[in-house]
Amino acid sequence: MNAPQSLPAAAGCPIDHSALKTPTGCPVSQQAAQFDPFGDGYQQDPAEYLRWARAQEPVFYSPRLGYWVVTRYDDVKAVFRDHETFNATVALEKITPTVPEADAVLKSYDYAMKRTLVNEEEPAHMARRRVLIEPFTPEALKEHEPMVRRVTRQYVDRFIDDGHADLVEQMLWEAPLTVGLHFLGVDEEDMEQLRRYSIAHTVNTWGRPSPEEQIAVAHAVGNFWQLSGRIVDKMRATPDGPGWMRYTIRMQKEHPDVVTDSYLHSMMMAVIVAAHETTSHGIANALKLLLSNRAVWQELCDDPSLIPGAVEECLRHNGSVAAWRRLSTRDAVVGGVPIPAGSRLLIVMASANRDERHFADPDALDIRRDNASDQLTFGYGSHQCMGKNLARMELQIFLEEFTKRLPHMQLAPQRFEYLPNTSFRGPKHLRVEWNPALNPERANPALLQSREPVRLGEPSRQAIARTLVVERITRAAEGVLLLRLAATDGKPLPRWAPGAHIDIECGNADLSRQYSLCGRPDDATAYEIAVLRDAASRGGSAWVHEQLAVGQRVRVRGPRNHFRLDEQGRRAMFIAGGIGITPIAAMARRARELGMDYALHYCGRSRGHMALLQKLAAEHGERMQVHASNEGRRADLPALLAQPGADTLIYACGPARMLQALQQATAHWPEGALRVEHFEAEPTTLDPSREQAFEVELRDSGITLAVRADQTVLAALQGANIDVQCDCREGLCGSCEVGVLAGEIDHRDRVLTPAERARQDRMMACCSRAKDGGRLVLDL
Repeated sequence: MNAPQSLPAAAGCPIDHSALKTPTGCPVSQQAAQFDPFGDGYQQDPAEYLRWARAQEPVFYSPRLGYWVVTRYDDVKAVFRDHETFNATVALEKITPTVPEADAVLKSYDYAMKRTLVNEEEPAHMARRRVLIEPFTPEALKEHEPMVRRVTRQYVDRFIDDGHADLVEQMLWEAPLTVGLHFLGVDEEDMEQLRRYSIAHTVNTWGRPSPEEQIAVAHAVGNFWQLSGRIVDKMRATPDGPGWMRYTIRMQKEHPDVVTDSYLHSMMMAVIVAAHETTSHGIANALKLLLSNRAVWQELCDDPSLIPGAVEECLRHNGSVAAWRRLSTRDAVVGGVPIPAGSRLLIVMASANRDERHFADPDALDIRRDNASDQLTFGYGSHQCMGKNLARMELQIFLEEFTKRLPHMQLAPQRFEYLPNTSFRGPKHLRVEWNPALNPERANPALLQSREPVRLGEPSRQAIARTLVVERITRAAEGVLLLRLAATDGKPLPRWAPGAHIDIECGNADLSRQYSLCGRPDDATAYEIAVLRDAASRGGSAWVHEQLAVGQRVRVRGPRNHFRLDEQGRRAMFIAGGIGITPIAAMARRARELGMDYALHYCGRSRGHMALLQKLAAEHGERMQVHASNEGRRADLPALLAQPGADTLIYACGPARMLQALQQATAHWPEGALRVEHFEAEPTTLDPSREQAFEVELRDSGITLAVRADQTVLAALQGANIDVQCDCREGLCGSCEVGVLAGEIDHRDRVLTPAERARQDRMMACCSRAKDGGRLVLDL
């Protein structure tokens, strides 16, 4: 794809910025100049298309589009989070300006679309969201599950014996619309018209129609508008009937200033699109992805309990909402790039969802990925999709129906085409084929009676665990075992980066421990961990040393990484104490491979107690110093760290006493120079007699939860089916971090630094609490 040839290149830049009326971001790189979200590359795979940007230019200005493009996970999430600086008013703004003739057509239909939950500002948005969200909560959605199952079954029945189908045309477009209409309380008689109008609305807002196409689209949008109004008028006659729109009509009586007449009409049209198109594309993308990865598809057919996790991974890997838009209300900085006030931003969630800085081995389809629900396909923050759990329910039930009834279904040869637009993506067609004679229900009619439970929150810990076999156990040092864990089927394991750890179930699902990976990241055949026999073991290390044997199978979650090596750093100092060498070993090896200037300090009681010592000495030579206490060579940390090193980052893992000493010795170093990994924590059993109950308000969800004196915030959140990741439940791994908007936190974790705690803007939900029984407002 070439840059526009009609624009003369400015000095050092391929774009003539004098012709532009929007912020330029000059100089624009050649790749930024070529960015085209309407081209086939972006449509086929936005994440792959923007791989160069995540690596080289994560925030760039697109002169073709007139938008700043944001591609990395943390940056996208930061934009979503700050709704005051980056408001949603341009979310439904037309990418392609309307020609006057099309405007005239819309006017002839009295088209007067107002702002809705998607694109309105605060405080109006949150006031409406809180009034209208109750039917979208997991508990309220349970009543719709039989309807979703019935609709799904009816559509599959139509072609189950044909041996072939275009799933988009024959099911995946209409079925979610039917479900959406039931949820809204709309009769099905207008479904075919709504289908056409919904497509037109997408092209009108996010596409690039020609002037001639705009006129035809405008007629369809106008008809959509009028039909939506007629549906609302019919519902007003029976306001006590079922459906979210009638619920909204009832709420209008209680809150007339919040839910106005014009708002009702606009929401009717907007929600039909939101409930329909994103789910239609979502299941089409998921089926395409799973059927292209046959081994994964077979796993789901064999074990349907994996489906909730597969849904989250499909939403991450190949979601239906590729990007969203925001407007900067003031000068800001995103990813280190200055963004002028008044700028428009295209925040590409599809790219963020494949960012290796947040997701290990992001291009792999891993249905056991333990942080897959961190995906941003539903957005994040105050404008996160209200219908996310309805979509999850549909995707889970659709996948259950297909894996149960058509496990032998395959993709037919085809080239996938997409409706060109910036934001919503799904194939126009999805052609599949199978042998009807092999349909399982022919031999086993009872199969149709089976049901898998729908999970609308976090996938179960059991479902995201993978089974590995103990391939080898060797003695790594006094009291230390080195374990090599391999896949039971010989397939490659998910890749990992230095600093990552895995969760191992130590005999049962309720007892799990984290162990850092110390092998080679490029070895996809197995994971290696070193486990110290702890005299004060609460079950983990004792089980490994006393009961684990070669050939035994263990359940593992992860890998997950909260202790990453900054590979762009110039200098690094690695400090390990005892078994803390496990993450440090992989990090130091990577530093050597990168040609980084580094030093490794390894502390221990004696050389006999120091795991991996010989291998490390061979790898690092004079760059490694051994501090063995029995040799009188204790590390003098104050002397070692007396002078802050220019551009130096310190990575440390070891006993709490050593890490505390390091914090004191580096107090005069720049903030953030010391990066630590803890490997021990105090038990988190709560003593109700010493704790106080308190409340947490979930700002985005619009609900308030009571946290009992004998209950953690994490337990309260998961009890309400709120998506929160977790691993160790001991304040050790950092996976259950949640944002805090207000309130004073009683921090009890071992993850956050003193400076991070002082900011009072985040907490670990598994252990930290509200101070003195106060109230916390969470960014959930």
